[in-house]
Amino acid sequence: MKEPIQIRGARTHNLREVTCEFPPAVLTVVTGVSGSGKSSLVFDTLYAEGQRRFVQSMSTYSRMFLERMERPDVDFISNIPPAIALAQKNTIRNARSTVGTITEINDHLRLVYAHVGEATCTACGGRVARDDPHTGLLDLEAMGEGTAVLVVAPVEIADLPLENVATGLRKQGYRRLWIDGKVIRLDEESDEIPELPKAAETAAAYGGRQVLPVVIDRLTIGTTRQARCREALEAAFALARGRALLVPQDGGDPRTLDRRFTCRDCGLERGELVPHLFSFNSPLGACPECQGFGRVAGLDLDKVIPDPRVSLDEGAVAPWTTPSGEEMWERMLAAAKDHGIRTKVPWKELRDEEKAFVLDGEPTGGPPLKGRRKRFKGVHGFFRWLERKRYRTHVRVLIARYRGYTPCGVCLGARLQPDALAVRVGGWNIAELTERPIAEALTWADTIAADPRISARAATLLSEVRSRLGYLMEVGLDYLTLGRQARTLSGGEAQRIHLASALGSALTDTLYCLDEPTVGLHARDSARLLGVLRGLTEAGNTVVVVEHDPSLIEGADNVIDLGPGGGAGGGQVLYAGPPEGLPKDTSTTARFLEVRGDDDTVPQRGAGKAGVRIEGARENNLQNVTVTIPAKRLVCLTGVSGSGKSSLAEQVLYNGHLREQGEGVEAGACDAIRGLEAFDEVVLMNQAPAGRSSRSNAATYLKAYDEIRKLLAATTAARQEGIPAGHFSFNSNGGRCEECGGMGTVTLEMHFMADLEVACEQCSGTRFKPHVLEVRYRGRNVNEILGLTIDEAREFFSERPRIRDRFAALSLVGLGYITLGQATSTLSGGEAQRLKLASFIDAGNTAQRLLIFDEPTTGLHLSDVARLVRVLHDLVDRGNTILVVEHNLDFIAAADWVIDLGPGGGDRGGQLVGEGTPRDLACGGGTPTADALAEIFGTPTVARDPKPAPKTKVARAPKPAPKKKAAPRRKPAAKKKITSKPKATAKKKSTSSKKTGSTKAASASRSGAQ
Repeated sequence: MKEPIQIRGARTHNLREVTCEFPPAVLTVVTGVSGSGKSSLVFDTLYAEGQRRFVQSMSTYSRMFLERMERPDVDFISNIPPAIALAQKNTIRNARSTVGTITEINDHLRLVYAHVGEATCTACGGRVARDDPHTGLLDLEAMGEGTAVLVVAPVEIADLPLENVATGLRKQGYRRLWIDGKVIRLDEESDEIPELPKAAETAAAYGGRQVLPVVIDRLTIGTTRQARCREALEAAFALARGRALLVPQDGGDPRTLDRRFTCRDCGLERGELVPHLFSFNSPLGACPECQGFGRVAGLDLDKVIPDPRVSLDEGAVAPWTTPSGEEMWERMLAAAKDHGIRTKVPWKELRDEEKAFVLDGEPTGGPPLKGRRKRFKGVHGFFRWLERKRYRTHVRVLIARYRGYTPCGVCLGARLQPDALAVRVGGWNIAELTERPIAEALTWADTIAADPRISARAATLLSEVRSRLGYLMEVGLDYLTLGRQARTLSGGEAQRIHLASALGSALTDTLYCLDEPTVGLHARDSARLLGVLRGLTEAGNTVVVVEHDPSLIEGADNVIDLGPGGGAGGGQVLYAGPPEGLPKDTSTTARFLEVRGDDDTVPQRGAGKAGVRIEGARENNLQNVTVTIPAKRLVCLTGVSGSGKSSLAEQVLYNGHLREQGEGVEAGACDAIRGLEAFDEVVLMNQAPAGRSSRSNAATYLKAYDEIRKLLAATTAARQEGIPAGHFSFNSNGGRCEECGGMGTVTLEMHFMADLEVACEQCSGTRFKPHVLEVRYRGRNVNEILGLTIDEAREFFSERPRIRDRFAALSLVGLGYITLGQATSTLSGGEAQRLKLASFIDAGNTAQRLLIFDEPTTGLHLSDVARLVRVLHDLVDRGNTILVVEHNLDFIAAADWVIDLGPGGGDRGGQLVGEGTPRDLACGGGTPTADALAEIFGTPTVARDPKPAPKTKVARAPKPAPKKKAAPRRKPAAKKKITSKPKATAKKKSTSSKKTGSTKAASASRSGAQ
């Protein structure tokens, strides 16, 4: 019986002498309110000690760095097995990394294609194959029993004298040739020897080479033993350098065998099918044009013509609105006048041939030009001319401003060279296979595994491929593709992919530490994930999960509940044991599990009047979706993973709004977006880091650190030492530690394993020089102030309202437990969104906004979800409209209106399957979201047809009262007609837009670093 992992006296961060046990080979869920110390216990104590002990078992070189690795603040830890941490964060930035490469499925597929792939000739489309004695025997059998066949070796003569070749053949025992349809003997007594040179001149040519067909053996199908047939084929291949000829003596067509990899139609030799040929990370397989990236840098027309509502007269072509482009603009207008191109209508209303004229210019072979004007070469010609001037710095800057990435014109985004794409297995080449959803890839693998010809040669490989694809299905990622870039995955998706990889590795006696694996996962798939985690424990592994999802908490073997509060109010073990024993009197988790769906304090406003209407959305997998987002309501956009929620909310709605405002972004395809003119702002709050710099923290993001530095600089000690406010900044020289650059940590490149981040030896992680740390305000120096939590800082600065009030909003959105100095780059996606949300909570702000969120409940306890719901409803009461992409059932149940997409993910999704209030949706049933809502409401669902029509709506929004007509869309502000040269593109926008955390964020977005 294995001993449990024991922790005694853990004091990491806010943990208060925590003592607990983790039973071996079981699933333990660590839960508690946000900031209660869950990650401190699991990752900063348990996993950190496991990692430290692992490095201790390595080489002397590795152990040199152990003294610099900070040991967790704990009295005693025992029985820790080798540990693996799967964090809820996607740190992959390499464009070459894909789902297939991470899971190693691509490695196995490359071997499959190299072993059983069927190649076609890229020149003529013929079959490319290689023969061997086995295929030769099959060809002999196909000729029919009783057929007499000659096995002939076409020996190349090259430049050797024919007599010498004949002499050599005789010495080897070969005495017969097959020339002009008859056998000629090479015996010295033969009278035909003098005629041999003449006969050789008429011998058959093979690939332009003159050959001498030597008869190896004469066989009779069905009579001659198979061993003799194989021996004859081997001898022919050896004599003729891999070639052989099967000649039926009844006059049938001869069959050519070739051990080389050649086209059977044109005879062109192709490269060998080796695994590296199917890898876009290998020089052998990568497309020579794009080097395996699938995209090439080119001209981005969305940047060249950022606002399609502008005419050519008004300066639609952005590069020619500057003084350096004035000549090209005038040349374009003159050429347009001669060719009848309309210059006063918006760009989007021009005909295709008119747009082509602007982009490609005048034809070079046309009639002579009128007057003395120069030929107009178009936008593409202009940038080709600029390429010849790249040696000038300002030209390179101009080119870079309008550059973008476009699909490679050679491989069309497939990343591989033509020879690799010409190889197919089961009807698909490897690029086509990796662009299909994982569910379809698994069907393909099952199909070809059932083919005996393929399974005989690749059974083990196919078994591994099917196993790993099955694990991806089990963790709810069936909608992804193997070719999906890893850097585009959400944190939850990346974690579940690593979990699937761990399952595929079949490790045992290992400690797995996971951080909220249900992030981004629909409630329908949580049960499947629970089964996957149990599969790990059944293999003898110990699984510890930091989680808030009720289904995982209730399905765990062991639960550790931390609390009772967050930050300084947490760090205690409230309960440890089976989930059914959670005490309702002391555990916030138990209380909220009991009252799910019964919060009567949340208003239910219904649909109300129409706000924004999206018509005919077709981006990614969306299938001509038309939805209406009610105004001044909290609206949830739901559906299983991969159903098209983010495509609709971000790519279609938000990016479509940006395009309407003249931003050069790629917007999702749709027919129209109506109603956005009613909003003062449209703001996207996604899960991107809140600050632009790794030095950004909560204090700098909310602009409170400026005031704190002024307070420190105003102290008596600072004035006596002459320390200005700038020396209390870790981003500028003077007071910061120069060894670590004010970061507090340094990164060690280990080369053989992941880099280690250790505390700076010079400042011991305090970031500042000693004389700066001696300055104190109310007993705390700058490092200690940055170590305060938000709630502690509000009390510490209670007499400084300019600082205190900036932190009040953070406490309101449930971030009172984070410290002032915690880097925004270390926050989870949900924490980053709530940090951005805090900047919009201002009672005096009456602007009407459309706020778009992407799973803001990430990392939130059930109690904190209820708090966030109240904050968002308060914003709705002030006139805002909020659209939230969400999976959390408690959040969805508290929304005013639900728009449900589905019914599945990937190609099986992208349809509107239901809309209405949460309870109406629950009563209707028929979708995964509706069924899950019915379970927490305790609502019986209406019986439905087993296959409901995908576009049947559960409930319809009531039509707005016909008191007023909907406000017409505002036209762009009229522009002053340009007569000499276009003005700079500074257009007044009817609505503003923000993408919090992006490089183009508006004024409300915080830059972060001071």
